[in-house]
Amino acid sequence: MADETPDTPETEAPDVAAEETAAPEAPKAEPVAQLSPKERKVAARARRGKRRGATPEERAEERKKKAVARRRRREQEREKAKAARAAAPPVEQAHAEPKGTGRPKVRQGIVTSDKGDKTITVRIDDARRHRKYQKIVRSTQKLHVHDEKNDAGAGDLVRVIECRPMSATKRWRLDEVLERAK
Repeated sequence: MADETPDTPETEAPDVAAEETAAPEAPKAEPVAQLSPKERKVAARARRGKRRGATPEERAEERKKKAVARRRRREQEREKAKAARAAAPPVEQAHAEPKGTGRPKVRQGIVTSDKGDKTITVRIDDARRHRKYQKIVRSTQKLHVHDEKNDAGAGDLVRVIECRPMSATKRWRLDEVLERAK
């Protein structure tokens, strides 16, 4: 009956002995004394091996390997971005194509003065929420705008477009009068 039950001590002993002989004995870890953080860092570096090449040639070789990996990764990122641009639907432009580089700013405001010749003064009111305090912050901007035909009058609602400097203060030109003053 001793052969029928596998939990007998006679059957366990050969297995344990076989495991001990098969596995080489690992060196017992000695209790590590308390090390300072600096000593722990040095010990960790020693366990990892040398961190960089000892000679300038070895360091140059490591730099070359890293450069190749960087080039490969950047090329993959470029290909991925190119595929994403190709897959994205074309963006429709809200304004006509600008002349030169960039797109000129477009603002809408009220004419406060039309006394100058071919010049109007436009007030642009802006109300936006403060990022941190969430309070509505109002700001006003005064622009001097070139009005070639002296078309706009005081109180008119106008659209202005950024342009090249036309005088010491004029950097905007009148696009259109949206609403006439009453």
